[in-house]
Amino acid sequence: MPVIQAKNAPHFDKFGIFVTGLAAPSRGARETNVWRLRLPASDPGVAHAVDREEIFVGLSGRALVDIDGETHELGAGDTLIVPPNVTFSIRGLGPEEFEAMVIAPVGVHAILPNGERFPPPWTV
Repeated sequence: MPVIQAKNAPHFDKFGIFVTGLAAPSRGARETNVWRLRLPASDPGVAHAVDREEIFVGLSGRALVDIDGETHELGAGDTLIVPPNVTFSIRGLGPEEFEAMVIAPVGVHAILPNGERFPPPWTV
């Protein structure tokens, strides 16, 4: 069973967010991706969808989520379940950054409003 030590986990700084890759196929996972997300308080969020279910579990800070025509606040201990193919955005709600663990199946793709589709780099 692979162990990914924090000091060896890859870090990504893309789209104005900070991600620490935890479980992914390149790190031994076969079915589930897990990553740690940090959103700066000033991050405006990027509208997108995913083609598989994605789950956010808040660890610290606060965020605003726009999903399916509604806005929700997300904080430590709260869980957001994003269904496949539903456009959403999540943005930091200062003053501190928002941190969450995120879980999605292996093979998940992000879908931008212009139709561009790609696997987030921390999920491969």
